[in-house]
Amino acid sequence: METVFEEMDEENTGGVSSSKEEIVLGQRLHISFPFSIIFSTVLYCGEVAFGLYMFEIYRKANDTFWMSFTISFIIVGVILDQIILMFFNKDLRRNKAALLFWHILLLGPIVRCLHTIRNYHKWLKNLKQEKEETQVSITKRNTMLEREIAFSIRDNFMQQKAFKYMSVIQAFLGSVPQLILQIYISLTIREWPLNRALLMTCSLLSVTYGAIRCNILAIQISNDDTTIKLPPIEFFCVVMWRFLEVISRVVTLAFFIASLKLNSLPFLLIIYFVSLLAPWLEFWKSGAHLPSNKENNSNMVGTVLMLFLITLLYAAINFSCWSAVKLQLSDDKIIDGRQRWGHRILHYSFQFLENVIMILVFRFFGGKTSLNCCDSLIAVQLIISYLLAIGFMLLFYQYLYPWQSGKVLPGRTENQPEAPYYSRKLKRIKISS
Repeated sequence: METVFEEMDEENTGGVSSSKEEIVLGQRLHISFPFSIIFSTVLYCGEVAFGLYMFEIYRKANDTFWMSFTISFIIVGVILDQIILMFFNKDLRRNKAALLFWHILLLGPIVRCLHTIRNYHKWLKNLKQEKEETQVSITKRNTMLEREIAFSIRDNFMQQKAFKYMSVIQAFLGSVPQLILQIYISLTIREWPLNRALLMTCSLLSVTYGAIRCNILAIQISNDDTTIKLPPIEFFCVVMWRFLEVISRVVTLAFFIASLKLNSLPFLLIIYFVSLLAPWLEFWKSGAHLPSNKENNSNMVGTVLMLFLITLLYAAINFSCWSAVKLQLSDDKIIDGRQRWGHRILHYSFQFLENVIMILVFRFFGGKTSLNCCDSLIAVQLIISYLLAIGFMLLFYQYLYPWQSGKVLPGRTENQPEAPYYSRKLKRIKISS
């Protein structure tokens, strides 16, 4: 008998060239239920739904200013989500009209989430069917089943990767401004209604989740893209670190803006542009050249535009919390995989100083006009929360960081497919008798 694996075109392999992947027969694997995709989709739906509800409330109350900013942050977030999902799944190249239609309706994440769940159950069905094959026909049937399993794994991998980046961009370009705005509104009118609290909760969860994603990416890169596992205590430490850091930072920013109104804008712009221009200043001082991208034949303008967009996101992340990585614009890898204590200490030192300055401004210029409670107590709590976040960070990197490569993060990292056996390189395989 002769079993032949024919090369598959890009349309059938999810936009991946057939010469870059291979299916290894006789291996078995386990892929987990896509909880991370479902969680990202739930956050997306919750934030959009509660945001639209608050928009309607502001519209009925004729609060044009708050209504405009609320809907603007929603629109920016959902449009960026659609673009990221289409970009990583290469929908425009593959001319998938149905998916493009759902993305135009801003329902792309929901449709892709349902599609991933369907593929997961299809994968389970194929495995079950393969086990039930008779010994007589197993050789012939295994070929088709292995191909279907490989397609399910590849699609799962693509969706995991796309949703991972969607979560980060949604968190820091959509959820952070929305969260600061809603806290500012609550401070201004001194009311905390349930509907606004739900929107703030979804935004806070989104930002915290995006920050944890940054940590997962940094751990992967520093361990040569190997799969990392954190036991529950390490994972809990990361969650507490990121939650305290995010909540203390955004509340401080909201108090600072509520205290000075438009006069706070120059200080905030300085903070943002320092993070934005720092990688470019370091690149200019090093005298290096822009990284080349010969594989995609990209020109200089395209390369500069791509790097500028990356630094925009990098600065947005550092504005809210530590990005967990360091950009190297002169390197083809863009992200420095080394763990730099100097870079980490420098970031937290400057951000702590920024927080103290903003809290002092709130304490002496706007605290009493914003809150009915003791503003000094609020200021001390914010500083203590940020110091606790730094403490959890130091604890994690000093004692709990997974230097060993045999650990896997709860929910696992998604920089590579869950199928270590099927997702090697797909090429034409001929087995002749």
